[in-house]
Amino acid sequence: MARVGAWFRRILDKPGSVDLTPFQRIVGEAGDLEDEVTRRADLRPAVVDPAWVGSADFCAVMREAARRALGQRPYDVQLVGMLAMLDGNVVQMATGEGKTLVGAMAAAGYALRGGRVHAVSVNDYLARRDAEWMGPLYATLGLTAGWIAETSAPEERRAAYACDVTYGAVSELGFDVLRDRLRTDPADLVVPAPEIALVDEADSVLVDEARVPLVLAGTADPGTALPEMAALVRRLSRGYHYTIDEEGRSVFLTPKGTDTVEKALGIDLYEHPGVVTQVNLALHAHALLTRDVDYIVRDGRVHLVDSSRGRVAVLQRWPDGLQAAVEAKEHLPASETGEILDSLTVQSLIRRYPRVCGMTGTAIAVADQLKEFYDLRIAVVPPDKPCVRVDEPDRIFATLEDKERALLEEIESRHATGRPILVGTLDVAESERLAEALDARGLSAAVLNAKNDAEEAQIIAKAGRRGAITVSTQMAGRGTDIRLGAGDPGEEQEVAALGGLYVIGTGRHESSRLDDQLRGRAGRQGDPGGSVFFVSGEDTLLTAYAPEQSLPPAGRDGVVTAAYADAAGLVAHAQRVAEGVNLEIHRNTWRYTREQERQRTEVLDQRDRVLHGDLGARALEQACPARFRELCEEAGREAVEHAARQIVLYHLDRCWTEHLGFLADLREGIHLRALGRLNPLDEFNREAVPAYRAMLDEVERRSKETFEKADVTRDLAEQGLKRPTATWTYLVQDNPFGSEWDRVLKRVAGTLKRKR
Repeated sequence: MARVGAWFRRILDKPGSVDLTPFQRIVGEAGDLEDEVTRRADLRPAVVDPAWVGSADFCAVMREAARRALGQRPYDVQLVGMLAMLDGNVVQMATGEGKTLVGAMAAAGYALRGGRVHAVSVNDYLARRDAEWMGPLYATLGLTAGWIAETSAPEERRAAYACDVTYGAVSELGFDVLRDRLRTDPADLVVPAPEIALVDEADSVLVDEARVPLVLAGTADPGTALPEMAALVRRLSRGYHYTIDEEGRSVFLTPKGTDTVEKALGIDLYEHPGVVTQVNLALHAHALLTRDVDYIVRDGRVHLVDSSRGRVAVLQRWPDGLQAAVEAKEHLPASETGEILDSLTVQSLIRRYPRVCGMTGTAIAVADQLKEFYDLRIAVVPPDKPCVRVDEPDRIFATLEDKERALLEEIESRHATGRPILVGTLDVAESERLAEALDARGLSAAVLNAKNDAEEAQIIAKAGRRGAITVSTQMAGRGTDIRLGAGDPGEEQEVAALGGLYVIGTGRHESSRLDDQLRGRAGRQGDPGGSVFFVSGEDTLLTAYAPEQSLPPAGRDGVVTAAYADAAGLVAHAQRVAEGVNLEIHRNTWRYTREQERQRTEVLDQRDRVLHGDLGARALEQACPARFRELCEEAGREAVEHAARQIVLYHLDRCWTEHLGFLADLREGIHLRALGRLNPLDEFNREAVPAYRAMLDEVERRSKETFEKADVTRDLAEQGLKRPTATWTYLVQDNPFGSEWDRVLKRVAGTLKRKR
């Protein structure tokens, strides 16, 4: 019967359907070998047979290596998780189950098989921490581990990539790939060929950040935005001078607003397209982007906030015009801008690796996306000890005011018992407002948000102490467990007797995964704990994704109780709609980028053949035989081949940059084809393909023209082949308000709501 069940799971391939039985059997056999393995002086075999990795003896060796190197004996479930990752799956394990060690053991297994492993992290801090923390484990097995960070020099990066296992933030791995794409000398390359990607916080990296383009720009100049435009839009009133669409993603001047702007500027606005753009950007920055929600200002600069993690989105920025408009809004100097030389989405970066696996605490909710976009399956590993956390039903209120009043009363009453409390808020502004309200009641709270994320480890380490109140924005990717009593055995027992950590969410997120990640901070490794979410009918989730429906009537205290099931159903429905809309946008983005990625792959293949071989010289010798012979007689064949390589590389890079600009402009306006009953995606591809072919012809034409005139004995940069004097990297919030086509997709939400 068990075999029949396993067969059905394979046929249906449901989320989390990876059968753990074979792995559990191997781990059970490893337990019988434990005593024998502990007596071995050298744990690593003299010759490693790839087939040995994943065996019972291998599991026993990994357990003993962790014990010797780290003082940790892996639980059986950790070894099961390791085997599932070595089988190419994404492993879901609860918070506090030791995923860092599981990932390190899996990385060691891949390295022992002879593979080069890139351990992909969400930020530099975790990359360095995990590489240094797990370093002794790798050393015990005769392996090496390194890490890269934003501040790493080229030689440091090469040394890290030369290790068996390289830890790095996903952005840094991507930026290194982008920089290598512009190298003109093979000796300058940094990144080796991709082999294995082991992704921590896999749902966050592979789904939440999948559409975020990593950008390499050149010829940096100061950005431009007119402070007078920022001052002008500050005087405009919503509903009178401008309106905002129901999704809160677009803003439009009313006729009265247009008249006001024209009088202030003394022009006919729509006869000056450049001024229209400046006004619209300033209005977007003023009306749609909120300080301490979408961004913070720190050290004289605008920093975007990562909504999925509640922390500063390092290196992220909006498209240049909007970035400068926000800076003008905040009375800050405009940051540098420049021409985009190339870009790479996180999804495309990860798909470069022939082998991908990962781990996270919340994978099931995005199992369909991981299967659709990466062909990855989920292995759900049960906790070592059953979870005894008590998850209370949501408390639903009519208004935001009712919710916040009840929230403060709940914190006050729970704190009076000495129970530690973790309050998860939706944004920076809410965390600070709540902390101030608690302070007014005589309650002191530690606040963790994007403004002080450098103090993260210290704040989280104390969050489980008796009487602690911690207010934090999103807890995803924090990388630090909350231990009851902060690790003090006596206090741990005392806090456990009080019920353990109590988690309170101030509202439901757009993704149920973020709610689950917050809940998961309590009930670590069988600890007692509890959680509850406070929701109101005025929360953004309901007003944005279920605007046509209302909560059932509330009682005098503002609490919805009479028709609670209907209210809870509406909240769950709004969350499902939000998740569905975001998935559709993800799918649409990938549809548009697939053709571009195919073209990029071909260009990079051609570029590699030019960089590492004589393709450029052979092409120019065939196109310009007389000139080629003449130059060889003057300077020698080696010099001519070198010059030919530089000429072809320059024009290939230059034309690709121009082609990217064309594709960006094409996509921005392609939605208008729908008005003619044409499919915008088909129309995009219909124009992108011939444009690409024309680009290749242009590379050939320009290369030939330059070669006919070039003096190969002189510096080619002095003859017009001047590359950017400096390059810089950043992540761009591509189309933060969505193109018109994206906004059409958002309206799918309305249809989904009516079908509830």
